[in-house]
Amino acid sequence: MSIEVLVKAYEKALNTNDIESILDLYGQAPVFMPQHAPALVGREAVRAGYRQVFDTIKLNIEFAIHEVEVLGDTAWARTSSAGRTRILGAGIEVAEGNNELFIFKRENGDWKIHRYLFSTTQPRA
Repeated sequence: MSIEVLVKAYEKALNTNDIESILDLYGQAPVFMPQHAPALVGREAVRAGYRQVFDTIKLNIEFAIHEVEVLGDTAWARTSSAGRTRILGAGIEVAEGNNELFIFKRENGDWKIHRYLFSTTQPRA
């Protein structure tokens, strides 16, 4: 799976609240660094982090890939995402936008998300 296809698969899994598909895209030793929270280190911490995300919001976003650089069995991609987010507890929908940085590692011949960090471009009031 190419990095571009992997990012699109991640987008689809986010929009469908599919934690298992998300974890399939991550490598064996992932780190998820959501904004305003400590880094989530390891598969179970990453799973719990996405469960918390999906318990509080419903995403409808699209990723744009701006850069990809491959350096042997490591690669990175700079992306942005935009769309709408439904805040479940409040029953409201807001604009969503982020800058993201993915670091990938090749594991058993396949690209996997190794590190993922995002920061909003649409701060909530």
